[in-house]
Amino acid sequence: MKKELLDRLLKEHQICKTCPSPSEVSDFFKKLMGLFYLDFAEAPLIEASLIQEEEKRLIAVLEDLLSRNPLNAILGVKKVTKAFFDALPEIYEMLNKDIMAIYEGDPACTSRREVIRSYPGFYAIAAYRIANKMHALEIEDLPRIITEHAHSQTGVDIHPGATIGASFCIDHGTGIVIGETTLIHDHVKIYQGVTLGALSVDKADADTKRHPTIESKCVLYAGATILGGETIIGAGSIIGGNTWITRSVPPNSKIYYQATMNNEDGGIDKLVFKEFAK
Repeated sequence: MKKELLDRLLKEHQICKTCPSPSEVSDFFKKLMGLFYLDFAEAPLIEASLIQEEEKRLIAVLEDLLSRNPLNAILGVKKVTKAFFDALPEIYEMLNKDIMAIYEGDPACTSRREVIRSYPGFYAIAAYRIANKMHALEIEDLPRIITEHAHSQTGVDIHPGATIGASFCIDHGTGIVIGETTLIHDHVKIYQGVTLGALSVDKADADTKRHPTIESKCVLYAGATILGGETIIGAGSIIGGNTWITRSVPPNSKIYYQATMNNEDGGIDKLVFKEFAK
């Protein structure tokens, strides 16, 4: 190996000699899911004392993960860890609302347990809920590692900085992208291939709202692309599959492509906008 490359590699490996690996962080997430739900646990926690012991172990693990990264250590490891674990009841309740939204929103789903055990959308949402709380506590690295772990497992890419309300339903899920400054209100349902993205990827816009707002009780069908920080999808709207939207639509709107006959090529797609009766 040439000395120049050797020196560069040595410098790279010395950046943070104690920082936890992504596998350690994702293992913490999986164990936390095992605390919440039997289906992710290595063994059933059938007594209160076992649940309390597992929580103590996880507290120790998070303190260790935080203390090994200097950027997190300066936050105050015990203070931040306590704040995160104090938020577990809130996270758990939000996840249970998400489970019910998925169960009630999918006719093929037979039980709440099925959602927990086998739905990739729920796994991605769970990773987001946990990572989002860490993000709010200004924890470095861990939030993005957790959501990227879920991304690799499910194909759903949710930035931990996004704001997502209660009873969030992801159906199928593969290919969904939800950007950092996205705001999603309560009771929203999203299908596979939906992108909630930015109109620009200019680094100068990093501190601005770049991603859309989806108001409550909207449904976004497969392949819809909605872009821009000023774009608002009004409450109760339905966005059809494969639509491309860069401007706001009022509440109770329905947008979809409709094929129209054309003598030359047999048919063209026309974007149709309708507004439901109030």
